[in-house]
Amino acid sequence: MAASRARRGWRSRVIDHTHDAAASSWVEGVDEHPDFPVQNLPLGVFSREGETRRIGSAIGDYVVDLTGLAEAGLLPDALCPALSEQTLNALFRLDAATRRALRHALFAVLTDPARQRAVVPWLYPAQSVELHLPFAIGDYSDFYVGIHHATNIGKLFRPDNPLLPNYKHVPIGYHGRASSIRVSGAPVIRPKGQIKPQNADHPTYAPCRRLDYELELGIWIAGDHALGETIPIADAWDRIAGVCLLNDWSARDIQAWEYQPLGPFLSKSFLTTISPWVITAQALAPFRVAQPARPEGDPAPLPHLWDAQDQAQGTLSIALSATLASAAMRGNGMAALELSRGTAHEAMYWTPAQIVTHHASNGCDLHTGDLLGTGTLSGPAPGSEGSLMEISQGGQHPVLLPSGEQRCFLEDGDELTLHARAMREGYRAIGFGPCRGIVEQAR
Repeated sequence: MAASRARRGWRSRVIDHTHDAAASSWVEGVDEHPDFPVQNLPLGVFSREGETRRIGSAIGDYVVDLTGLAEAGLLPDALCPALSEQTLNALFRLDAATRRALRHALFAVLTDPARQRAVVPWLYPAQSVELHLPFAIGDYSDFYVGIHHATNIGKLFRPDNPLLPNYKHVPIGYHGRASSIRVSGAPVIRPKGQIKPQNADHPTYAPCRRLDYELELGIWIAGDHALGETIPIADAWDRIAGVCLLNDWSARDIQAWEYQPLGPFLSKSFLTTISPWVITAQALAPFRVAQPARPEGDPAPLPHLWDAQDQAQGTLSIALSATLASAAMRGNGMAALELSRGTAHEAMYWTPAQIVTHHASNGCDLHTGDLLGTGTLSGPAPGSEGSLMEISQGGQHPVLLPSGEQRCFLEDGDELTLHARAMREGYRAIGFGPCRGIVEQAR
């Protein structure tokens, strides 16, 4: 029974012809595209000017209209009802095999030159459409599984004991705010809040002065289960619809005053930015790699959080980076400055499956379109930090920009962009598209 359940729970890692690095598409420019070759086929929601929202996929510098392909009879009939919706929720309530059938059918029409004439009417230049939140998001929780980030932040406040005692026993998380999640490109309005400098007797209500970014991945949930039920870790990947980039913008000065005893609240809820395309679990199958071994002496996960297959192929080989361009840099045509570069699998102490299983371990019900943030994914080496709080060491060491400006935290006019590419030898790299925001003054 246990063995069959384990095999069933890892069916989402199917590597097939759609992952062939040599596969080619007839769509112009796709084979050389850094993010959206035919091996990717991410899913999202778009609209054309004056029209309703439709379901689409990114292919090179184009968006292919899946709603239109279904209406034209170019995709399986069973998918038509879900593809006629204006969010991905109905599609990701379908079983993984049916969603894989969509991937196979889409791959077929985009690689077969004989289908070109039928598909071209449903291809739109990416710059001509607007992208929207891919799901109707019911709930959002943010975790803290980046151990190097947790250590770096902890050292700023507790140099002798940076990690709290529970960190290596339980995936730490908190409940976030779903209503303020926006797709890449939404303005980052500087938040206001209560701030208490260390040398002040009382807090004041003022615009945030220590605005920061956090480089994270977002995990989208597929399927539903009832309140009181749990998700065995062997089945957890079957509940992962896909992944996106996530920037959990943080007001560090507001956070410092409010976080005790219940943790982040207004310092986080003013905005969370995500990349609009869902990089599906099927697309990520080749990039599932072994979780780094825990250091000697670390506690083993409790049995409900342990699965040998999860350790062997449960984390993701994804390169991550963050860039910053000030208003002055953009005005002078300067390229953005790369602030950091690292990898997800080196950063995460807990795997995506452990995050999902832990979230439901008390009987909490997870539903299609729920979003789970990983927490900031900083690497172990200098130059791989995922926040300015770490890079500037709490504001003590400013970053020098090519324009001659300095930054400890984000200033009005700054453009912060997150980037991600799944990479592994023998497979075509696939990207996530940008996760971008420009800081505007407080209102």
